[in-house]
Amino acid sequence: MTDRPLIGITMGDPSGVGPEVVAKALQQRSLYDGMRPFVLGTVKEMRSALATIGSGDEVKAIEDPSSVSGKPGIIEVLSTGGFEDAVFPVGKLSADSGSASHHWVETAAQMCLAGEIDAMVTAPVNKEAWQISGSKDLGHQEVFKRLTNAQTVYTMLVSGKMRCMHLSTHKPLIEACKFVTKENILTATRITHKAFTDWGFKSPRIAVAALNPHASDNGLIGDTEAKEIRPAVEAAVAEGINATGPHPADSVFNQAVGGRFDVVLVMYHDQGHIAIKVHGFEESISVNLGIPFIRTSVDHGTAFDIAGQNKADATSMVEAMKLGSGLAARKGLT
Repeated sequence: MTDRPLIGITMGDPSGVGPEVVAKALQQRSLYDGMRPFVLGTVKEMRSALATIGSGDEVKAIEDPSSVSGKPGIIEVLSTGGFEDAVFPVGKLSADSGSASHHWVETAAQMCLAGEIDAMVTAPVNKEAWQISGSKDLGHQEVFKRLTNAQTVYTMLVSGKMRCMHLSTHKPLIEACKFVTKENILTATRITHKAFTDWGFKSPRIAVAALNPHASDNGLIGDTEAKEIRPAVEAAVAEGINATGPHPADSVFNQAVGGRFDVVLVMYHDQGHIAIKVHGFEESISVNLGIPFIRTSVDHGTAFDIAGQNKADATSMVEAMKLGSGLAARKGLT
């Protein structure tokens, strides 16, 4: 089983539920059939998380990813950055926790770029903790964009067969609407097509969502569809991309769930997030497109209010690990 991809799992903010959901997810022994996982974090926090959930798994410190065995029941931890002796408050905002979680994310990304690991899976971080720790990165995407010099890092949310690729994410709505241009939509459509093709889709069916109600009703409710979205779709089709739209946002997601489309390109953050989370909140995960490595993540926050209480649901982390290892093994989206 040496062909199993090597997956680096960042612990997330150690003051939140990250260590717990990682520990719980790795109790599913079947995950090890498809990957060799290791955790970027601290041995101490991993042992604490295992105690919280009542697991007897062993925690083993490693010096290098190449030494990862991938044996079920042994959680291998790469402790970098000098955080092993740090004291992280449980369930509280902490600059130290922000500094540690940022370091683990950056380290994992650098390992992906260096070809030392096959993919990274991330537990939740806290953006405010990053800020008070002195980080200039708003979140994961900003780290990846900086390290890879990518023009744009896109977020796609996945819940089962429902997939939403976001034209933009963390923009105020008024700015997000301004971002809906032919050029931006065409670029996002091309990147979506390439990613899905790489994942094994012969001719990925991309539905491009409208911005305005009823896809503007032929111009009665705005003109963005006519001026920006439809021309982008037509240009994509001219390039051989199987794109359609603009589709009214009040019907396109139901059609996607029904199997008509492989992915929906949504125009702004909540248009996709709401659809995904209503469809399957616990199973939802995120995947980044536009970067030269595989990164999947849970689609929930640090949940300080339940940290350290054995209340966190690990479903999203399990799904993120499955998808990350599947993509790394070139098994595609399932």
